[in-house]
Amino acid sequence: MKAKVRILDVYSGRYSVFINEEEARKAKLHPDDLVRIESGKKVAYGSLVVSNLVKPGEVGISRDMLDLHNLSEGESVLVLPGGQPESVRYIKKKMHGEKLRKVEIEAIVRDIVDRKLRDIEISSFVTSLEINGLDMDEIAALTIAMAETGDMLDIDRKPIMDVHSIGGVPGNKTNILVVPIVAAAGLTIPKTSSRAITSAAGTADVVEVFANVSFELDEIKRIVEKVGACLVWGGALNLAPADDITIKSERALSVDPTGLMLASIMSKKYAMGSQYVLIDIPTGKGVKVETVDQARALSRDFIELGKRLGQYVEVAITYGGQPIGHTVGPALEAREALSALQTGKGPGSLIEKATGLAGILLEMGGVAPTGMGKKMAREILESGKAWEKMKEIIEAQGGNPEVKPEEIPIGDKTYTFTASTSGYVTGIDNRGITGIAKAAGAPEDKGAGIELYVKVGEKVKEGDPLFTIHAESEARLDQAIVQARRTEPIRIEGMVLQRIGNI
Repeated sequence: MKAKVRILDVYSGRYSVFINEEEARKAKLHPDDLVRIESGKKVAYGSLVVSNLVKPGEVGISRDMLDLHNLSEGESVLVLPGGQPESVRYIKKKMHGEKLRKVEIEAIVRDIVDRKLRDIEISSFVTSLEINGLDMDEIAALTIAMAETGDMLDIDRKPIMDVHSIGGVPGNKTNILVVPIVAAAGLTIPKTSSRAITSAAGTADVVEVFANVSFELDEIKRIVEKVGACLVWGGALNLAPADDITIKSERALSVDPTGLMLASIMSKKYAMGSQYVLIDIPTGKGVKVETVDQARALSRDFIELGKRLGQYVEVAITYGGQPIGHTVGPALEAREALSALQTGKGPGSLIEKATGLAGILLEMGGVAPTGMGKKMAREILESGKAWEKMKEIIEAQGGNPEVKPEEIPIGDKTYTFTASTSGYVTGIDNRGITGIAKAAGAPEDKGAGIELYVKVGEKVKEGDPLFTIHAESEARLDQAIVQARRTEPIRIEGMVLQRIGNI
C-alpha cells in the first residue's frame, strides 16, 4: 500500500508503524506483523500497530522509529509485509541446542540491529542462549558481529587500556579513581560505562553528577586525544548496538546468559580499540559470581576470548561480599569518589580496590615494573596527580573542574537506622542495600541513596547509627524505610551465635 508519513509524538519502545484498521484489513496486514517501509533507496522495518490514530492513506511513525530512520512528515512511502527473516530459522536452530555457524550469528545480529527481528524473536534468542549456551567459537563470532554492526573508534594515542567490572557490588565507584590514576601515568584509557541496569548507580550515573557523559564518537576521540582519558556513557554511542537491544530482553526475562555477557562486554572493548583489558570480577555472597571457582572459570573465558580478538586480557577476582566504601547512590558516590581523589584518602575498601586495579593496568601498560604497580598507583593518588588529571577530564567533559565534593547536593529527606542490639556486624546484604537505595529513588533521583556507617567485623553498641537513607521526596523516603524494615540488610550478632540445650 502507498501512504504518506505522519510523525506521531509517541515512544512505543517497539519501533512501531501505525496503520488505520481499514487499510490494514485491505493490505492483509495484522497486528505485530513485521512491515517494510520503502522510500527511494531508504528501507525501514517496524512492528505493526493497527490503530485509528491515523487516517486511511497515512502511516504513523513512532519517535523511536524516527530516531533510527530519516523519514519526513508527509513523505510518500510504500508499506509492504516484511516477511520472516532467515535469521528466525537460525534462532530456532539454537533453541534446539545446535551450534551456530559464523554467518548465521552475523545474520541474527544484523537483523537485530536493522529491526527485522521483533521483540518476541529477540527474547527467544536470549532464552535459547540462557538454556543452551554458546561455545567459544560462537562467542567470538557474536562479539565481532556485535562490534562491526556499530561504530568503531580509532584513537591516535597508544597503547589503549580499558577496565570493566561485571558488577553486582553496591557503591562500586572504583573506576572513577582508576581512570585518572592510569591516565596520570601517561597511558590512554577511554572508559565507556553503562547506566545502572540492576544496581543503584552505574559509573555513568555517578559521573553525570559533575560532568556531561553523553557525547558523539568524534567528540570522545577529541577528548581522549587531548587528556588521555574519558568517563562517558556508552549508551549514547552506536557501539555494539545489538547489545543495547538484547539487554532489554535480558531485563524483562531476568536472565544474563554467560556467552551473551562475554560478548556484550568485549564487543564494546573491541569497538573502542582497546588493546589491554582488565576485567574485574567481584566475588562473594549476593553478587553475580558467588564463588572463586566460578570466577576462575569465567576468567579463563575472558582471557581466551581476548586472544581471539587480538586483545591482551587479565582478570582481577575481587572481594565483593559487602558494599565498596560508605556510600550507595549517584550523588553520594560522586562525593566520596571525588573526595578520595582530592585528598588521596578514603574508605579502605575503595582505596585498596582502586589502587589494586590501577596497579595491574600500570604493569600491563609497561609503566610500572611487575609487582610495583599498586605502589605506583597509590603514589599517584596521594601526590594529587590523579586529582589534577580528573580535573582535566571534568573540564573536557563540560563540568566544573573546581567542583567541591561537599557542595554536591544530596537528598535532604533522611532517616537513620540504629542498632537494636550490641554485637558485631557479621553480614551486609548487597541485594538488600541496593533494593533500599532504589526504593529511595536511585539512580533516577541523583541525590537518593544510602550512607553506611559500619562494615563487616566492626563492633557496635545498641543505638549506634548503622545507615542513613537519603531521598528527594517524603514518599520515596517512606518506601525506602518500609523496604529497609522488610529486608534488614545489616546483621548484628554477639560472639555466642546460638545456644542449644540438653535434650
